[in-house]
Amino acid sequence: MNGLFGRARAAYDLLVARRSALFDLALAMITTGVEIGLLFDGGTPVVVIPADMIPVGVIPVVVTVLTGSALLLRRRAPLTVLVTACAGAAMLVPLGYSPGGAPVVVALASLADLRDRRVSVAALVPTALFLLLASISSPPVPIGAWALGSYLQTRRRYTRALEDRAATLEREREQLDQLAAQRERTSIARELHDIVAHSVTVMLIGVRGARDVLPTDLRVAAETLERVEVNAEQSLAELRRILGLLRTPDNGAQWRPQPSLGQLPELVSGYRTAGMPVRLEFTGEARPLAGGLELSAYRIVEEALTNVLRHTDPTRVTVTLHYGRTRLDVTVEDDGGGRDPAPSVAGHGILGMRERAAVTGGSLDARRTADGFVVTARLPVEDAGDAGDAGDAGDTGDAA
Repeated sequence: MNGLFGRARAAYDLLVARRSALFDLALAMITTGVEIGLLFDGGTPVVVIPADMIPVGVIPVVVTVLTGSALLLRRRAPLTVLVTACAGAAMLVPLGYSPGGAPVVVALASLADLRDRRVSVAALVPTALFLLLASISSPPVPIGAWALGSYLQTRRRYTRALEDRAATLEREREQLDQLAAQRERTSIARELHDIVAHSVTVMLIGVRGARDVLPTDLRVAAETLERVEVNAEQSLAELRRILGLLRTPDNGAQWRPQPSLGQLPELVSGYRTAGMPVRLEFTGEARPLAGGLELSAYRIVEEALTNVLRHTDPTRVTVTLHYGRTRLDVTVEDDGGGRDPAPSVAGHGILGMRERAAVTGGSLDARRTADGFVVTARLPVEDAGDAGDAGDAGDTGDAA
């Protein structure tokens, strides 16, 4: 049973693969039969040639069969097939026969279907004139055949255009899905880097400090280790939140609010406790900003301070936030000298901060100074009316 089904399936696949050739064969046979029927429709007698006793009636049949067989090549050389069909009809007219012109009509329709419109129009005029002068058919017949072929060509092109458009849309959808997945992976990588790099760096500095004072001051060592423990617990909570969101991507709720600029004093205090001489300053008129912008600004400050703590030994670090009318400027400057505060690795350091700034439509500049390094992020905000402009640096708030 399976063998029979397999053979039937193979036969069906063969028919599908060769359906064009089978259609052309059927079309040639039907056209030839119709033409022979039209040729002898008037009861034309068979005239015998005395010289060689060959019946004249065989000649039109042979010519018609050969002309009809040429239709098998209509897809490869439609113009040649049309010329052959016209030549076959032209051979029969002087012998006293009246061909129906079926091969000519089919060849003309095939030419209009398979070749450029200008070529088929150029062939239509002489073909219609030949059929008219040979008294084979009136002009409406070849014009109708040409119109049918043109319609089939237009429909095929329209169908192909729809298929191409559908394929293009499918590729674009796949590309958009890949870009969305890449953006999501980049966002997750930034979050994990910010959490891990900041927390591990602060804990490492704290453990080193506790080890240094352990022989001389147990109380200070205990307090330092306690801060390390608190920082580790906070980092674990952040990691659980991110992993939880990854496991349940459809859940929009967050287990813990994202950090904002209101938590910068606490962040700076943690670095100051770790031994960094950092100062926080606000200029301009402070106001609530979009959550995404505050998160980006917070993470930029956190990353910059982590890099300073990891790579330099400064005597002064200043974090400045200037609230302008249309822009928030975030500056982290130190006098620690040393090497660049971050390697150029994808998702890390300066590149990661630039990505943070780019998410909000802003920019970030990181460069050496005479005695250290400065990171400046310019993040656009909505116009707040008459709030302090970028030049209104004279309005200075509290410094932490």
